[in-house]
Amino acid sequence: MHTSVNPSSVFNSLQYGFSQAVLTKEGRHLFLSGQVATDKDQNTIATCMKEQTRVCLENIEKVLLATQATKEHIAMLRIYIKEDANNPDNQMEITDALKDFFQTNPPASSWVVVTGLALPEWLIEIEAQAVIPTEA
Repeated sequence: MHTSVNPSSVFNSLQYGFSQAVLTKEGRHLFLSGQVATDKDQNTIATCMKEQTRVCLENIEKVLLATQATKEHIAMLRIYIKEDANNPDNQMEITDALKDFFQTNPPASSWVVVTGLALPEWLIEIEAQAVIPTEA
């Protein structure tokens, strides 16, 4: 599927639950919209950073499964963190959730601090890009 790239010449991003880069072979690209901590009825179902991150990742997995893809196909995450929720404790909770979700070959990732998200109770939004192997 893809290979994580983590050279020793840059900082060890694996400790934070993501890779420095991901090298993919040919395949179909799937771009996922940002996912937040809501259920299918658009109810916010988590209030703390740890739980919101977990729900975002679970929602990403649900979208992937609808295309017969899995979390192992994710090559890139873009993580948007609400500015007033950006602190070391919350960053550690994001890290822990990523490490739990991606136990091997974590995707590359960018973390972006934003002034706000679409609803004030949302602390984090995660979008993903996956590369799915071309069918034979």
